[in-house]
Amino acid sequence: MMPKRALTPNQMWAALIAVAGHVPVPLTGSDYLELLPVRWQAITPAGITIHHRTYDHDLLAPYRGQASPVAGRGGKWEIHYNPHNVRQIWIRLPDGELTEIPWIHRDHVHQPFNDHTWQHIRTHAHHNNHNDSQQHEAGLADALDQLMRRVHSGHATTTEQALLARATTLPVPAARHPQYGTGPITGESAQHGEDDSIDDLDDLPDDDTRPAAAAGFGLYDAHEEADKW
Repeated sequence: MMPKRALTPNQMWAALIAVAGHVPVPLTGSDYLELLPVRWQAITPAGITIHHRTYDHDLLAPYRGQASPVAGRGGKWEIHYNPHNVRQIWIRLPDGELTEIPWIHRDHVHQPFNDHTWQHIRTHAHHNNHNDSQQHEAGLADALDQLMRRVHSGHATTTEQALLARATTLPVPAARHPQYGTGPITGESAQHGEDDSIDDLDDLPDDDTRPAAAAGFGLYDAHEEADKW
């Protein structure tokens, strides 16, 4: 109807949607992982180290000290992570799939925590093994576990309680585990009322320009919709 008018891609999309409509497709668990924040890390002989946390699994053995096949990244590997639960990461191996790699102390710290909580532990914990990185990390993991136990038993300070309250996480969908199987990722479930609606997003402040994942909605809501399907 407007053969000589130049349209931007968004204008053309709007025009075609008005004519043809669209079919909403819910996100899958793998879609969720693809949309998580990304960082690029080397695979060292000890594994993958992020903020003094070591992530490792036997399946990394063929890639230790090796450069990734991605050009322009200095040999580093593509890592996806959940900011609300840093007890595991996901690495893209040469087969193209995102595979979960656990924190080496994940079985010692049984509750999800975010990087803010970890930095608090690093700032306030005192250890005598700073020259031994493995012992130092183990000491930090123990201090984190003790903090969570104090909060759970009601013996934590107000600051500590507020710190862990901020770390409450939402569930992560199923992903490929290191054993190349699938299954749920450990996490605390967040319950939503029956009146939840995507229309509620219109009530958010106009100045909230954070990405959906950082703001705590969007990706999670999309996954819940996928569950309904």
